[in-house]
Amino acid sequence: MKNLLLFLALVISLNSCKKFDQEAVPEFTQKQTLLDTITSADKDEDGCLAAAGYVWSTLNKECIKIYESAITLYPQSNQNNEDETKNAYIVFGENGGNEAELFLPNQVESFILVRTAEGQPWQFNEWQLIPWKGFVLKKGDEILFSGDGSIGPKVTGSDKVED
Repeated sequence: MKNLLLFLALVISLNSCKKFDQEAVPEFTQKQTLLDTITSADKDEDGCLAAAGYVWSTLNKECIKIYESAITLYPQSNQNNEDETKNAYIVFGENGGNEAELFLPNQVESFILVRTAEGQPWQFNEWQLIPWKGFVLKKGDEILFSGDGSIGPKVTGSDKVED
């Protein structure tokens, strides 16, 4: 009788451990699936993490932080613009600079401008990127954007410490 009770206690304890393990696995799986969904939800089709400011550069074939690695061109109508979403951005290829990738505001896809020789403008359809006092971006005959040719946003205002 004593052996029977011991045997029953052993069977019950093994079954209770098995039930505990079976419940823990689905919960872990659910949490891992949720974590995977959260981390991949903000990635675009090229795998760039948009929330961190990354976009896909077709020219360089990598994710880049556009605000830190591209030449900023400001709207011609507002050269002191501080709203980065209204600027155009240029990224040059590593093949001698004969290709430039243009990122326009409110446009998902970038496009590639090409120049035939050094000193000539980069072109794509109606668009022209002209190297003049930095860069000027024209569509047809109209100048839409320009910038001094520096990478990243320009610093506006004063560096004077205010009281």
